[in-house]
Amino acid sequence: MQEQAGPVTRACLLLRRHRAVRRLGCALIVFVIVIIVIVLSAAGGGGDSASDAPVATVESTAGSESTAPEETTEEATTTEEAAEESTESGSSEVPEEGENALASAESYIEIMAFSKKGLYDQLTSEYGDQFPEDAAQYAVDNVEADWNAEALEAAKTYQSEMSMSKEAIRDQLTSEYGDQFTEEQAQYAIDHLDG
Repeated sequence: MQEQAGPVTRACLLLRRHRAVRRLGCALIVFVIVIIVIVLSAAGGGGDSASDAPVATVESTAGSESTAPEETTEEATTTEEAAEESTESGSSEVPEEGENALASAESYIEIMAFSKKGLYDQLTSEYGDQFPEDAAQYAVDNVEADWNAEALEAAKTYQSEMSMSKEAIRDQLTSEYGDQFTEEQAQYAIDHLDG
């Protein structure tokens, strides 16, 4: 069975086609990713037990809400509204893992085109960032990305670097083994390609 290529592997394949980057190959990509990880690690601080406390607090709070059957719908709505307000005001209610995943997602979006699903997979992959699913979901829900523009960027790369037809580009954009954009996002990209 042939192993499926992830976004970083696809990026390596695309970059190898450039003469200027050919000598550097995947080493350049690995270098960039290592730099990003170092910057994110420095920004996120160490792994001391104090920084792990908010994660445990959020999890225990979520658990206590589900075990309290006498809680009314009004109280639950108030709790949800307070959580939304805290998140909007930049409170520390968001677990550190979620903030780190968001920073990583922003870095990925700056480097290359990703679909929401592809970005989630990269953040949770054992070959990627290995973030927990809830942290990755927080990141993809909160990263500032125009998914149509991301699809168009990927389509332009396929068209210019790999000389693919529009139909082949559409297939690559929507494939579960490719970029995993939605049909609508892929159609937007195809509609806005030059030529």
